[in-house]
Amino acid sequence: MSSATDTGTTDIGTTDTGVPARGSLRALLPALAGHRAMTARTCAAALLEQGSLVALTTLAAHTVGTAVAEGRAPSAATVTALAALVLVRALTTWREMDLSHDLAYRVLSALRVRVFDGLARSAPARVAGRRSGDLAATAMADVEALEFFYAHTTAQLLAAGTVLTGGTAVLFTVEPWLAAAVLPVAALLAVAPFADARGRAVRGNRTRTAAARLSADTVETVDGLRELLAFGALDGRRRRLAARGREVGDAQRAEATREAVAAAVRDLLAVVAVLGVVAAAARSVTDGGLHGPWVPAAMALALSVLGPVAESARSLSQAVALRAAAARVGAAVRAPASAPPPAVPRPLPPGPLAVRFHRVSFDYGGGPVLDGVELTVRAGETLALVGASGAGKSTCAHLLARFWDPSGGVVELVPADGDPVDIREVADAELRRAVALVGQETPLFHGTLAENLRLAAPEADDELLAATARLCGVDRIAPLDTLVGERGSTLSGGQRARIALARALLARPRVLVLDESTAHLDNAGDAQLATALHEESRTTIVIAHRRATIRRTDRIAVLEAGRITEEGTWDELAGRPGSALNRALATSSPASRP
Repeated sequence: MSSATDTGTTDIGTTDTGVPARGSLRALLPALAGHRAMTARTCAAALLEQGSLVALTTLAAHTVGTAVAEGRAPSAATVTALAALVLVRALTTWREMDLSHDLAYRVLSALRVRVFDGLARSAPARVAGRRSGDLAATAMADVEALEFFYAHTTAQLLAAGTVLTGGTAVLFTVEPWLAAAVLPVAALLAVAPFADARGRAVRGNRTRTAAARLSADTVETVDGLRELLAFGALDGRRRRLAARGREVGDAQRAEATREAVAAAVRDLLAVVAVLGVVAAAARSVTDGGLHGPWVPAAMALALSVLGPVAESARSLSQAVALRAAAARVGAAVRAPASAPPPAVPRPLPPGPLAVRFHRVSFDYGGGPVLDGVELTVRAGETLALVGASGAGKSTCAHLLARFWDPSGGVVELVPADGDPVDIREVADAELRRAVALVGQETPLFHGTLAENLRLAAPEADDELLAATARLCGVDRIAPLDTLVGERGSTLSGGQRARIALARALLARPRVLVLDESTAHLDNAGDAQLATALHEESRTTIVIAHRRATIRRTDRIAVLEAGRITEEGTWDELAGRPGSALNRALATSSPASRP
């Protein structure tokens, strides 16, 4: 289970005060650029839907006014026009909803991919320390929340603005006092969502953060269910989940309460608009400006153009509360690459590759972890990288796999013939084919053993797959078509280690890095895999604490205080009093010393 604290779930895409950054929603509008035609059709449908309602309301009021004031029944043309407007209204309402939601779901589909790409691009620097449930909340729940923004905001705002402009222009022509009664209310409705924008954003952020914490705790609880049952901690965990649920409920109630207040304010403004329109119409009738059936028609026009504005104000109120979700999604989409791709990739020559660390320095934002590391691993050599816990061994492995780039110096792959190649100049796909990293806790994915093995080499044929499985003893675990549980939960640590090693070997890397990958194996299993891994043309770096594993390597390099302090064979170093190797081994756990 993750040991990350809750702080990793609260500040993604927010300012120092915890308020989502301004412009978070606007920053996601360019996602519509890939759907210009559908966006245009959605806006046209929204305009027709809102315009037909205004025309229908106005014509219906005029028809009723004609019947009451002049005692005349509506003509056939009027009835036909009303029927046509009803039909147009129904069809455009359906069409607008269909198009707007289709557009929103297409945008969300692309956004999910972009969020995943951003997380992958910035991993592990951005992912490290964040809980898997929090990441899932960003990739799924936060993106899903933006459906309202894309489906109910952009097209409706454009249509409402167009209808208000056109309707107001007509009102100025018919009776300026009616326009004067409508415009102040329309302006208040338009600015109302922004009057408490900061508060809405804070409450929305509180809801999204609470939901992310609940998601993280839920995923963590499911992953650690066996441990919770084994230690009798399930009741405590249940109480924690219940508390998280109450946090979400409290945050949602706070949002709903304030939205109810905002709705009441909009209703009050609508009442003010009605009173203003009635007063303006009465004045116009008194002055002789309006008369007969045009009075109710003008009043209906004045009030109906406010309808889309009020609906847009409601949508904006809800959209402002989505700033937190938009900020989290935007931060993931725009995440900088921890290892930017080369502008002009250099190809790696064929054949064995040596590895060279030249004056390599690195830190994680605090003190230096590596400080001018100088190390060369010859082509075909197996080198043990030894050091106390936290000495920077895994950091060297991660720099070679280019999860990060060094802050100083260079990591190079050196062909037998040709100049050294800085790994920053190698295309990612080619680097992954050349260098394979196997960690101590390499996860497996839900699927068959064969599917997990083919992860690094999907093109591998069945014969090669079976041979590699036999080499690493995977064939003795279960048939290759056997389903393994999520993260390999149905397998032991040693079995997962064998699968991880076989997966790496199936890709036939020229450089293999083993970061405590055999720690879960017993001595016999470790020795067996060491024999299976030996290949003259492959360069292997082994990070280990177990003496037997270190002794079998060709050469040993000891890392202390961010530097290589000692190099040599086991016989040269182990028998030397006070050697750095013996100091490093003395700090290892008893279980790793055989």
